[in-house]
Amino acid sequence: MAFTFARLTPELLIADLTRSLHFWVELIGFRIAYERPEHRFAYLDLDGAQVMLDQYDPTARHWLTGPMDRPLGRGINLQIEVAAVEPVLARLEAAGWPLFMAVEDAWYRAGAIEVGQRQFLVQDPDGYLLRLGAKLGERPATGRAS
Repeated sequence: MAFTFARLTPELLIADLTRSLHFWVELIGFRIAYERPEHRFAYLDLDGAQVMLDQYDPTARHWLTGPMDRPLGRGINLQIEVAAVEPVLARLEAAGWPLFMAVEDAWYRAGAIEVGQRQFLVQDPDGYLLRLGAKLGERPATGRAS
């Protein structure tokens, strides 16, 4: 199967590519689509969900809008759809990686329906917030969605 680039791909500045790759690949389940080791850069994919990791280098060109204060990515969470959250949760637990929010089933109104997902939140090594979710299905909107 040919690789297809997503039409929107966040590029995250990170502190340590090796540590981030351990988290994103080994724990979350992404694969490295390609990398440029000489620039400490990797392009990751998980069934069409894509993210770029770029290790911060104060001497390199980066598009910074402010200081690189931790946690990075304040005000954003990256929603990533997975087939099931349980395998990811098991890997995180085995690694002793803390969750930002425990797993829950949530329903969100989308027009005349509610869309359900089993979800949890976790921060990557630099503090970027990931919300991983698996589809639970759809139901008619009741007005009581989470």
